[in-house]
Amino acid sequence: MSAAIYRVESAHPIVGPLWPGLASSKFHHIVDRALAIVVAAKSMTSPSGHEIRVVHVPTGKVIFRKTASAATEVGEDR
Repeated sequence: MSAAIYRVESAHPIVGPLWPGLASSKFHHIVDRALAIVVAAKSMTSPSGHEIRVVHVPTGKVIFRKTASAATEVGEDR
């Protein structure tokens, strides 16, 4: 059984406390849904204020999104 892959992505570079030592990037792949959501929630974009999404790679479905100016949304489909 292969692991599901989630992509934390943004149109702008993502930075945050959970990415020490990594250069800022516009996406990161993570194999755990909960971890991907936590990383996205604790991250920000550079410049700040832009959307960060967690996408389930096999389906392309956005399961979480956040912006600095709006409340976060978590998809209910598990």
